[in-house]
Amino acid sequence: MEVNFDEMDLTAAENKATYEEIKGYVKEKMGLHVSNLYIAQVKRKCGIIERENYNKAKSEDAIQPKCPPEKEEAIMAALKHFRMV
Repeated sequence: MEVNFDEMDLTAAENKATYEEIKGYVKEKMGLHVSNLYIAQVKRKCGIIERENYNKAKSEDAIQPKCPPEKEEAIMAALKHFRMV
């Protein structure tokens, strides 16, 4: 029996990189440090649904730092590398 893995679809779990894998890729390839917050912002922008964050700010109008454009580009490159977008 011969199985051609190129033709098989990846499951949703196999197609997701962890935050640590994304951080490592960005650090190795672009030399940038990115936070979990920035990764979550870019994933949300791409429509990647995240589970609910239980470490939310106490007030609704809390100000969060926005991901700088160069880090957003690096995170997008990582998401493309891991075939998440």
